[in-house]
Amino acid sequence: MKRFGTILILLSLLFANGVRADGVDYSKMSAFVRSIAMQQKQDGRKNISMARGRKLCAFVQLTGNADSTLTAYGCRTLACYDDIRIVSIPLEALRGLSLSRNVTRIETGRSHTTLMDRSPETVNATPVYNGDGLPQAYTGRGVVMGIMDVGFDLTHPNFYDATAENYRIRRLWDQLSADTVGSGMYVGAEYIGRDRLLEYGHSRDGLKMTHGTHTLGTAAGGGYDSPYRGIAYESDICLVSNAVTDDKEFIADEDLYKYTYATDALGFQYIFDYAKEQGQPCVISFSEGSSQDFRGDDKLFYEVLDRMTGPGRIIVSSAGNNGHIRTYIGKPAGQPTAGSGLMSANTVNNRVFFTVKGKEDSEVRIVASKYGRRDTVTVRLGDIAACENGERTDIVMLCDVEAKVDMVAYTSCYDGTETVCDFSWTGFPTMFDNMQCSVELVGEAEAELFLTTGQFYAIENESGRLKDALCTHNINSPSSAPSVICVGATCHRLEIINDRGETQRVYDLSDEGGKSVYSSVGPTYDGRIKPDVMAPGINVISSFSRYWLEKNPDTWDADFVVSHSDFGDRSYPWAACSGTSMASPIVGGAVALWLEACPTLTPQEVLDVISRTSRPLDDTPVPNNEWGYGEIDVHRGLLDVLGLNSIKGFPSHRPQAVRIIPAGRNSLRVCFETAPNGPVTLRVYSINGTLVTERRLKGDREEVEVSLPITYGTVYAVQIAAADSRFCGSELVRLAK
Repeated sequence: MKRFGTILILLSLLFANGVRADGVDYSKMSAFVRSIAMQQKQDGRKNISMARGRKLCAFVQLTGNADSTLTAYGCRTLACYDDIRIVSIPLEALRGLSLSRNVTRIETGRSHTTLMDRSPETVNATPVYNGDGLPQAYTGRGVVMGIMDVGFDLTHPNFYDATAENYRIRRLWDQLSADTVGSGMYVGAEYIGRDRLLEYGHSRDGLKMTHGTHTLGTAAGGGYDSPYRGIAYESDICLVSNAVTDDKEFIADEDLYKYTYATDALGFQYIFDYAKEQGQPCVISFSEGSSQDFRGDDKLFYEVLDRMTGPGRIIVSSAGNNGHIRTYIGKPAGQPTAGSGLMSANTVNNRVFFTVKGKEDSEVRIVASKYGRRDTVTVRLGDIAACENGERTDIVMLCDVEAKVDMVAYTSCYDGTETVCDFSWTGFPTMFDNMQCSVELVGEAEAELFLTTGQFYAIENESGRLKDALCTHNINSPSSAPSVICVGATCHRLEIINDRGETQRVYDLSDEGGKSVYSSVGPTYDGRIKPDVMAPGINVISSFSRYWLEKNPDTWDADFVVSHSDFGDRSYPWAACSGTSMASPIVGGAVALWLEACPTLTPQEVLDVISRTSRPLDDTPVPNNEWGYGEIDVHRGLLDVLGLNSIKGFPSHRPQAVRIIPAGRNSLRVCFETAPNGPVTLRVYSINGTLVTERRLKGDREEVEVSLPITYGTVYAVQIAAADSRFCGSELVRLAK
């Protein structure tokens, strides 16, 4: 899923960094905020009148007397993270606020866009539900599973417990709700309790979307009468229905700027606050995102995510679905050129957008050829940077086709020695123009090109064979944030049989159990390895919205409905979906099981568990930018959380003919089905791997009591070795408190 990405990108091209002499400091603003401030200036008094009463939700970083500064400009603080606030800013105050010495940055952008029956077995969660070799079964009980998404069917039986009597959704903040009279929420309304939620029925966009119904079921669905149970199926559920690109029809024009990724941050905080109120740990799964950038427009967003996460507060997010798309060209230093064929894939306005990063003497060359004619356009990054405000607009001719190119140059937010230039072309040739076009990086210095809108392809021209574009550097934001667990997708089921008996196939070129070709690939723009972990993402079966299916009976998605369940007087669908959107809630559910065992896990500790216990997809060293540490293994991860990986030989299997029973606060009873008739070695370990006691038994008794000389908590690992294999194995036991 992406933000209102195209709109944001085009707006950002119009405005430069730096302080201008028109009563506003644009250097403090992210691209989207600059666009609003500049538009007000361009439209003058007319726009000020129109803007009155309209609000922008944004991050504001402050120094000095922060509260008085915000109050003076009529701002409302919605959340506070040390020196960073999430603030509702009147548009007419935006320009003046930027001039305050107490304000160092104002940042936000448009909201994001949307990007299992066998899944528990695939990620090795079934032994966790059964309590195999564990002190108890783990199902997510006592943990809050948070989902921020769109298209929730709140009435689906998947969101009850196994008895279909106890409703597990505790509350919902629908940011698009029209029930705002008396609502204390910044936007939309809050719905608490079974009766209120079931009366509401679906999120406001529930007739148009079903995405959240599926991701919620994947993470936490109870399964009802189906085999399609979620990972943490006894967790408590807290939801936020946020705004994405396709939700614009539900937002009044005067409220449009209230829905940004700062509002999404408020959604994350809402779920964490509920968990804190209940005294429970919490994990949030998020399956939306947008492109990264070099402007630093996500800087405060990432800092806020880092500050709101911590012990018992985890966010996992989908990597994105662009892994099969060539989006990157890298030219090493000393190599004269690197390039690829390029065309517009948008036949409405023939738009192409790309970003080039390099030194000031790096050049970008566009070559167009048609019927023997050849036109070349060359742009030097330093020339754009030298223009007023780092901006330039050219009208160029590409073989008699007129194109407009807007260029904005600025310094990389990650490296002050590198120049970055955004190029937006309107009127760029498409495949229907009978024209061959290429883009090349030229010069001695290292340079990189990142394609956002358009399509690369291999061609031959005077520079030779141009096929340097790679499928890398396309991880979504905020999955690229350091404190967020980034989840990619693996392939385990290419086809399903739908409820009409038809075979439906997803044409994915992955090997069984390997990375899905569409799963986005790192590194991040600042060079960090992502994704972190993988989970199934092809034909994952989960709950589907009956509201959406009734409204859209002829949709192609109906071909992937595998069955229905009758509940009350309605029929509820179950369907297969594909994408990293489906992988993220699987990992979210897995983390919920780990939090049940250790409620204070931090994001870094979760990543450490993932690094030690995930299943590598091949012999490639880990972590890597294709699949991080590998596919998540819920059971191994839980053993690691409990500290059992440090015990040599544990776990192997449970002994077939032995029962181990707690006998008191510091003793246990070992009961053999029959006397072993031979020597038996019994070892008891604490869960941190310390050998507590070792006993060598003659094997002439059916029952023996073992006292622990030193107490190490309440959970212990017991190993038994004997000549008869029926008595051999390992098991955990929880002693009486």
